[in-house]
Amino acid sequence: MDFEFLIGIAFFAAVYGIFHLYVRRKERLALIEKGQTAAIFNSESNVSPSLKYGIFFIGIAIGFLMGEILSEYTHLNDEIAYLSMIFLFGGIGLVTYYFIAKKHKRKE
Repeated sequence: MDFEFLIGIAFFAAVYGIFHLYVRRKERLALIEKGQTAAIFNSESNVSPSLKYGIFFIGIAIGFLMGEILSEYTHLNDEIAYLSMIFLFGGIGLVTYYFIAKKHKRKE
């Protein structure tokens, strides 16, 4: 895997993260101006957000491993193999968290 490819992914993630924080800040400021609270953002169940990120990053790590296996044993480009597996397993991790949170919310 090329080092430039990882730099590109890291740059995209940093830009997305900064944009996400900026938009979230603007939404919360707009709610404060209207006199409302930011309680609508806390609509998730009481499942720890660290569980969400833990499952997500485990999925990404598995995606890297599967991308390596795909690029070694198939004729796919490295970039396609890594990106597809990272997104696939990262998404599977987030869907897994969704079902865990939904199950936990039902118990309450």
